[in-house]
Amino acid sequence: MTTTADISPPLERKMLSTWEVTAISVGFMAPVMAMSLNGIGVAGLVGKAVPFAFAVAFAGAVFVAYAFVRLLQRVTHAGSVYALAGVTVGPKAGFFSGFALLGTYIFMTTCILGACSVFFEAMLTELSSGSSQFVGILVPLFIGALGLYLNLRNSTSAARVTLVIGLIGIIAMLILSVVILSKVSAGTAPYETSIDLGALTPAGNSWSAIMTASVFAFLSWAGFESGSSLGEETTEPKKTVPKALLLAVVTGGVIYVFVMFAQTIGFGTDEAGVERFAGASSTLTELGSAYIGQWFAVLISVIAFSVAFGAFLSSSTATSRLIYTLARDGFGPTVFANRDPHTRVPKQAVWATNIIALVFALGMAFAGRTNVEVYYWYATIATLCMVIAYGMASVGAIRFILKKESSIPVWEIVFPILALGYLVYVYLIQVVGQVAPYTYFPWLSGAWCLLGLAIIILNPKLAQNIGQKLTKEDIDA
Repeated sequence: MTTTADISPPLERKMLSTWEVTAISVGFMAPVMAMSLNGIGVAGLVGKAVPFAFAVAFAGAVFVAYAFVRLLQRVTHAGSVYALAGVTVGPKAGFFSGFALLGTYIFMTTCILGACSVFFEAMLTELSSGSSQFVGILVPLFIGALGLYLNLRNSTSAARVTLVIGLIGIIAMLILSVVILSKVSAGTAPYETSIDLGALTPAGNSWSAIMTASVFAFLSWAGFESGSSLGEETTEPKKTVPKALLLAVVTGGVIYVFVMFAQTIGFGTDEAGVERFAGASSTLTELGSAYIGQWFAVLISVIAFSVAFGAFLSSSTATSRLIYTLARDGFGPTVFANRDPHTRVPKQAVWATNIIALVFALGMAFAGRTNVEVYYWYATIATLCMVIAYGMASVGAIRFILKKESSIPVWEIVFPILALGYLVYVYLIQVVGQVAPYTYFPWLSGAWCLLGLAIIILNPKLAQNIGQKLTKEDIDA
């Protein structure tokens, strides 16, 4: 049913720019969170070769981004991979991909509420204020309420808040990295270390070990495509959105490799240094305290909390837009297909997103699980759903390239093929060799994706409706 919100011309509509869409994507990636946590596991696997493993993951992220960049140059849609797979492979594949991505966004939004609690607790510790058993309840409620207020206003409000927070976090990381390299070069570092360019090589590790480590590094790019959910709210989307996503991936990659090199050098590349790195709880906080001072460690913890909030804004924005798109095409309550005529924000979908995330997060808190468990458990489930969604986007790119009318050179098919290979490897690493409760998560994410497959198979009318919607999409050869 067509609503007034859908047919009325928006008043004072603010269209998003390249930098604002990039901010949403980078905000979802949450660089400060990634640089605080994701290098720890990598150091335990490959020692000083952490930056090299991140460089390999960077290449994998570029291959995965290829499908989104190429296809979004031809399709404008709020459904991200839902539309990309739907237009190129078929409506059933589109819904399956969109449902997998919906799982990614819902679970990622929830895990970020857990991350906010983790960093707030760390902030209390740095300020010597102790901790509280109610952090896992009060912080998600506060973040959910504030995020709801900003997301209900308009997309530009969320994007600009995210941009400011993200820039502050990145600047702080880069300052710390420069200070580390400067003190190491001058011989005034607090640890026995030196500028070791061997960290930019495999450093004696097998390629199997490097690839395994790159899986954990790859998580730092999770959600880079989230900005594509704002395609219908963006100026010249077929130019702006692909450019923004590529900018997010490349900018993130350059910063990640540089910061990881500085962290590796900062801790030291000998056995003791690697042990310090692999045993850290938050690398940026520990290095900030060692190289600059306690006040900087406090600052980093505050920034990390703020960045986590920015990531919540980005993920909840992307989730609500996908819920809106699916409802508009016939799946879910029709009320979610409404958009405010002034701001073009799907307000009911925004409310639903925040409520679902809060229920999931608070449910684990009331069950006695820690904030760290809320973060890692939901993040793992989200990642496995994400791999499936990304894989479908790559399949769509392959199908599109092979079409006779496609203007994309056939030789470019190598990029989505490499992306598929990398994603399959990422998924297998998450499935094999894990311990409980992580052994259960592949089944949970698989069950979610299979539910989406069952829905579309058992409801041919939905598939037909989606097909009719997607055939109206403006796709250029």
